[in-house]
Amino acid sequence: MNEVFRQEKKYLLSLDQYYKLSQKLPKILAQDKNNQGEGYGIRSLYFDSIDDKDFEDKVSGVELRRKIRLRTYLQEKDMAVLEMKQKQGELQKKRSLIVSKEDAMEIIGKNYSVLLKYKDDLATECYGLMNTMCYLPKTVVDYQRKAFVAQGNNIRITLDHNIRATESNFNIFDEIDKEKVIKEILKKQNIDEKVYPVGLMSENGLSTDPGTSTAKLLKLLNILILI
Repeated sequence: MNEVFRQEKKYLLSLDQYYKLSQKLPKILAQDKNNQGEGYGIRSLYFDSIDDKDFEDKVSGVELRRKIRLRTYLQEKDMAVLEMKQKQGELQKKRSLIVSKEDAMEIIGKNYSVLLKYKDDLATECYGLMNTMCYLPKTVVDYQRKAFVAQGNNIRITLDHNIRATESNFNIFDEIDKEKVIKEILKKQNIDEKVYPVGLMSENGLSTDPGTSTAKLLKLLNILILI
């Protein structure tokens, strides 16, 4: 198990700010060795209790809270990382454990007993917590990360972009097929895709007026976030 304590500061940037920082940061900071072009791919599956306690704690600003996720770096196809992040005042404690792809797939399928094969405190804690509180896979978040490191200390700056998410496919080793996901949700909600063709499911040409059916549909779907 790996354990780190750190402070995290997050800021929402415009696309213009992203490109400006992408040009300026390499001049003063070292690039992460995994950076390639626009960075490297990260995909995370977040778990939560059956009543979404961790999410509600986050929204409510509870000081002591946690989140559990299964993460894969897209250049690594044969492993995943089980992580628990705990907010403790100004600090974040993150504990992580590498698991095999086979065990990751079992965890995705809600068979948490595979964690017992790992002689590790984090695995034992996650097993007990995810079973007693009926944790379920909730959503997958996928994005590109461009990272920079200040030499001589532990300061790390990351630019996360091309962010998207799905609640339709929890297999973090699969590719997220935007068109397939939208069609599946349309079918699930019994909505005729001829009325809302997939090709029009973008920010262009869709009304955002709260009274329109398209706006209600977008709120209903809540499946893909493209930035």
